[in-house]
Amino acid sequence: MTPDRTAPEDGIAARRAALHLIEQATGGQRLLSETIGAGALERLSPPDRARAQRLATQTLRQLPRADRALKPFLVKQPPLAVRNALRLGAVEIMEGAAAHGVVNALVQIMSKGKRTQSYKGLVNAVLRKLGDQPPEAFAKLPVPKLPNWLRGPMVEAWGRKAVDAMEAVHAAAPPLDLTAKGDPAALAERLGGALLPTGSVRLTGAGQVSALPGFEAGDWWVQDAAAAVAARVLDAQPGERVLDLCAAPGGKTLQLAAAGAEVTALDLSETRLGRLRENLGRTGLAARVVQADALEFDETGFDAILLDAPCSATGTIRRHPDLPYAKDGAEFGALIGLQAEMIDHALTLLKPGGRLVFCTCSLLPDEGEVQVEEALARHGDLTLDTGALARPGIEAGWIGPEGLRLRPDYWADRGGMDGFFIACLRRGPERG
Repeated sequence: MTPDRTAPEDGIAARRAALHLIEQATGGQRLLSETIGAGALERLSPPDRARAQRLATQTLRQLPRADRALKPFLVKQPPLAVRNALRLGAVEIMEGAAAHGVVNALVQIMSKGKRTQSYKGLVNAVLRKLGDQPPEAFAKLPVPKLPNWLRGPMVEAWGRKAVDAMEAVHAAAPPLDLTAKGDPAALAERLGGALLPTGSVRLTGAGQVSALPGFEAGDWWVQDAAAAVAARVLDAQPGERVLDLCAAPGGKTLQLAAAGAEVTALDLSETRLGRLRENLGRTGLAARVVQADALEFDETGFDAILLDAPCSATGTIRRHPDLPYAKDGAEFGALIGLQAEMIDHALTLLKPGGRLVFCTCSLLPDEGEVQVEEALARHGDLTLDTGALARPGIEAGWIGPEGLRLRPDYWADRGGMDGFFIACLRRGPERG
């Protein structure tokens, strides 16, 4: 199913595009960001584009619940394109949308597809039956579980109770976190948001980001509260030479530049660096931007390096619920090897006594705690600076012997946070 380019009917274009995104994730093993980056939504109006992304994201977030709700009304599973239309409709109905509008739109979409037109009667009948269900029937549906390929290692690492708590956070639409260029308390008051203990500003029901006060002026940027902690641990000082490896789209670069450091922002992707340059321009902050392979970059003498290494991104599922469907863990071994290479190379770029903050947005210890254990074993002059992790808002129980572990179930009553691992490593002084 391809996204609608011309349909003028209310809701049709957004729903058709949402179905394309869902199908690419569930059948094509492509992340939403990849499909959108390939131009899937480019011809939609801004409101339809936003609606399509919201519908796709929420359907994927609630997909196991939708399947459970639909199961009593299906004798056998229809083709994936039809199943996804039923899932999207089920999620909309479960969230309180008028059933007749949802049904009419999806029946119309089904009737225009060669592969789906013969199923329009099924979609009509099933969704109308679902729409007749009382709201309390949906409230009893269980919290969606992570797929077995990921849930197993997570339970082994953190225990079943903790994983259950993380899944509960994953099931809710996340709030929007911002990092202030200036005073975060003033920004929170201005936007009617909450000031989090770590200094991020959290908004609920924010709507269109670019329409929020201060966006055009560059007073803030979007950055999950957990991700923002890494640059705070690095604690860049005015005038320090700081390297941000794997920098795009630039949230951490902006933090380092706002602290007054002389920042070099490096990334392999020129496309992603385009977003970083846009963010620098919007905020009026300065950094030297370099497009290069991090493993081939050989400039040395940096006071500090921030390495947010490529990883499984399993810590971002609360914001990217497509990941469990688009990935299966097959590439994780290669990523773990790459992370070790990048740590070793980054250390050669530090001046003696310099510090490296290594972080990953992963919930898997192999991409966090284990990496630090093995790096310390490989480098005799390397030390772990646990004192650097004791930043405002960081609870003592989050700091372990290898570094700082952040999880989605932390601050669950506030909307949670991304899963992140952060460690501060110090290179030994130069020997005379």
